[in-house]
Amino acid sequence: MSRQERERLKIMAGVKEDELTLVAAAGLMGVCYRQSKRIWRRYQDDGDAGLVHRLRGKPSARRKPQALREQVLALCAEERYEGFGPTLMAEHLLKAELEVDHETLRRWRMATGKHTVRRRKQKHRQWRERKPCFGEMVQLDGSHHDWFEGRGPKCVLMVMVDDATNRMYCRFFAEETTRASYDVLEGWIKKHGLPGSLYVDRDSIYRCEGVASIAEQLAGKEPQTQFGRAMEALGIKLILANSPQAKGRVERMNGTLQDRLVKELRLAGISDMKRANRFLAGKYLRAFHRKFAREAASPLDAHRKNTQPLQEVLSWETERVVQGDWTVSCEGRRYQLDKQHEALSLVRRKVIVRTLRNGRVQLVYRGQPLKWRALPEGSRRKPQSVKEAKTVRKAKPKRAGTTPAAHHPWRRDGVGMGRKFWNGIKAQGRAVRLTVRDSGRPSLRSGLPASRTLSRRNRSKKTKQPRGHSLLSYDGDISKEF
Repeated sequence: MSRQERERLKIMAGVKEDELTLVAAAGLMGVCYRQSKRIWRRYQDDGDAGLVHRLRGKPSARRKPQALREQVLALCAEERYEGFGPTLMAEHLLKAELEVDHETLRRWRMATGKHTVRRRKQKHRQWRERKPCFGEMVQLDGSHHDWFEGRGPKCVLMVMVDDATNRMYCRFFAEETTRASYDVLEGWIKKHGLPGSLYVDRDSIYRCEGVASIAEQLAGKEPQTQFGRAMEALGIKLILANSPQAKGRVERMNGTLQDRLVKELRLAGISDMKRANRFLAGKYLRAFHRKFAREAASPLDAHRKNTQPLQEVLSWETERVVQGDWTVSCEGRRYQLDKQHEALSLVRRKVIVRTLRNGRVQLVYRGQPLKWRALPEGSRRKPQSVKEAKTVRKAKPKRAGTTPAAHHPWRRDGVGMGRKFWNGIKAQGRAVRLTVRDSGRPSLRSGLPASRTLSRRNRSKKTKQPRGHSLLSYDGDISKEF
């Protein structure tokens, strides 16, 4: 018995004991007097069982036909509908003119054991209110999933979701790279304009792990990736999330797409990225927005008009120094600057080598494009300094020389005697120095003894003897040494 029926049983027992009248019992049960008489009559006839609802245990008059239930459960068991949830399956049944509420379908599947309820552990999170304006903040993320269920190559879906309206733009790419982020952002900008801010995760595409240079540290700037540099040039604030839950809007959208889009691609027979992107741009996104998009709290559109060439901004830029021969080297390629830029004095100055997404290369100096021509691969740069010339110049072969004879004039003058001769002279000087160590005269660096000359104080004016040591004062015969 239900609680209401147990309360009526207590009231009817009071009426039976003449403790209550039917009028008072009707007020306590919340029914009219005529209904209280019917309840009292059933209680007198059937006892306690007369207060139980007579439809209990009987099928409802509003239940679905058994044939419809069997037909729906047979469709749910088909392979093409594998993994469909009750809500999505109810939508596809409606397309087949089979109207079944998703809760009814959930109960049917739970009764057959085809549906189970998953309970996940919950962690406390702080709720954040949606941004009021469309385009004030857009969340970007890459969703890695087996989108074609083994029928095609693995790919990633780059998804952009507006925080205020749930409006979405997405495309399939082979990998989550800087180029993929550039392409999906360009599609959003061309369709809506420049958003105020972009909420992303801490992937290496958006966050630089390197150490800031001295110039960046003095300027108070953090090192940037190519994507971060492009966002700064476009005036889009790049926000890095500290957890997946922080950008939960796009994370939940990824979960929805991984459930719904996979099955729609299966039903459409799509197994490659090119057809899948056409399917997204066609009817799927429009139908998706009709179901899941919502109105923003403010009618103001926060997108800004783009005035810069996206091909040049969404690119890869690298700083390089112009060499003395007016060439620039970058990634194994060399570019020769044109002579018309001679007035800029570009030697030893930094220029920007910009690589566009279509493969074109631009050389830019202070925002001004430069003219250049590509040099053939393998060409060497001419040395511009003496040091570079020494490293490039080939070593000359040594000439086969002859040792001067003993009677050569150079032998007599002590010139051109070679290292062996002077080593002998130094050895003889060291021997003499040991003998005059106690004389108090300092020895020379050559190893010869100091000359025995008078000190400056005791030297007379008539004495013209020179100070120090002279090689010409050697008393021995040099020619006899060798």
